[in-house]
Order: sequence, then structure tokens, then C-alpha cells
Amino acid sequence: MDFTLRELEIFSRVVELESFSKAAEKVYLVQASVSERIASLEKKVGTRLLDRLGRKVLPTAAGELLYKHAILLLEGRETAQLEMQCFLGLNQGEIAMGGSTIPGEYILPEVIGRFSQSFPDITVNLAIGDSSGIEKQVLAGELELGVIGFESSQPNLLCRKLWEDELVMAVPPVHPWTKRKRVSPDELLQESFILREEGSGTLKILDARLRSAGTLGTEALKVVARFGSSTAVKEGIKSGLGISILSARAIEADVKAGLLTALRIEDLTMSRHFFLIRNKLRIASPACQALLDFLVSAKPS
Repeated sequence: MDFTLRELEIFSRVVELESFSKAAEKVYLVQASVSERIASLEKKVGTRLLDRLGRKVLPTAAGELLYKHAILLLEGRETAQLEMQCFLGLNQGEIAMGGSTIPGEYILPEVIGRFSQSFPDITVNLAIGDSSGIEKQVLAGELELGVIGFESSQPNLLCRKLWEDELVMAVPPVHPWTKRKRVSPDELLQESFILREEGSGTLKILDARLRSAGTLGTEALKVVARFGSSTAVKEGIKSGLGISILSARAIEADVKAGLLTALRIEDLTMSRHFFLIRNKLRIASPACQALLDFLVSAKPS
């Protein structure tokens, strides 16, 4: 059975994704080539490794056994590569990281810019999504690092507190509250409200703070819309659709321009931290470790 690591890599991706087409994208081959490699591997092993059930592909008993060993072999190759890079002191390559909306749009671009000045041979690919989505991608190994808006409770993630952020209420300049600095939680419940999407760190914090004030959390709000980004929420507020809670960083320019007004909620602490996450089951490459160390020590402007 003279199979190669490349064949095992392709086979493992098919098992994990349950699809030839999806695996082809991950291993940078056309689907026909993936099918040929699997057929060649099955010929070498002497038995069928995968069952094709319509659009779904599942491993046979022999496939499950081979997959278990393939993972160990592929992890051994990755460990050897990373240890050699560490030995040679190489700080180059690409890093795939993710950021939830606020750090991804308002903090990380500037911090990564400073990192790039110190490590010009390292390319950082930044994906932006909601906090829960970034957490899932780090767990799945699709991203090496993530910065999210809540403290992760996943046992396989290393979670480290980073930068502080404040959440404020944003209202349009024509709103009756424009001249005020604070409003009560009860007043908030009477207004049309724009919520962030499920999985948003901002949404989790808002719900927890409202519940601490004795309400039913976000369930008590008069929700008129849910939007998937802070930018969309800001535009909804400006149009008069409703009010919302946003990061002070996200509306800073709009407040200065007179397009939005920021208020605080009485007796409600709306500060939070962003958290750096990494899958502790994966070995950090030298480039990843360099970025991780930089993020922990960096102070956003």
C-alpha cells in the first residue's frame, strides 16, 4: 500500500466535507482530479473507502480506519514543518485570521498595518463576520486566530482578553432624545429598535446587560429589523427606522459629523472587551505566533 501524503490529504478533505466538489476547492484541484486520486487510492488499498450516497459522500468502515491514521500522519507532517520553521527562525508566510465586525472593521486594519511594518514578509488575510461565526471557523481550523466580542467558553480554544470597548445608544439627529445624555432602560423599551444578527457579540452583551437591569433582555425590545453589520444598523438609524446600541468606535465619525447622537443608559455599564482566540489543538506557526504576540501587546489608536 504505497500511498502518498497528498493522496491522504485529498481523501481526508473528502471525508471531512462529505463532498468531492467542496474538497476539490480546498485542495486546489478540479473535481475530476479528486475523483481520480480517490480511485487510485482505493486501488492501492484494495477496497472501497467511500460510499457515494446521492450528493453526500461517507466513509466505509475501511475508510474510517484509514482516515484515523491519515489525520495522525498529516498532523505529523505539519508538526515537522512548523518545528523546522521555528528552528530556522522563519517569519514569513500567510496567516488566516478573523475579526468580528467592530474589531474587524475599526481596529484590526490599523493594528495589522503596524504589524506589517515590523514583519513585511508576513501576509495577513483578514475575514470579517459575526463573533459566533469567527469562533466556529477557528474551531474548525479554517482560521488560525480570531478576535471576537465575547469571551469564548469552548474548551478547545485559548481565549485572551484584549481591548476594551464601550457600547452606546445611537439615535438620529431629529430624535427627541438628541439633547439628552442618558435615558432609562424602561424608556429604551418603548422605542423602535434595530438589532444585530444572532451570533453578534454586541447582541450578546446587550441582552446580558438588559437582563441584569431586570428586563427580559432583547426579547423586551420593540424590534423593527435585524441587520448583519454595524454599517447597516447606522444607515437604518439615520433613515429613521429605529434606534440601536452600537460600539462607540463604530459611530465616532458620524457623531462628529452630526449624523448621529450618542447617549448612555442610566445605571447600566455597557463596556466590554474583545477577546483573542486560537485553537489550542493546533500548533501555531512562527508567523502566527508573531502576530499573536503583537496583538496582545498592541494598543489600538
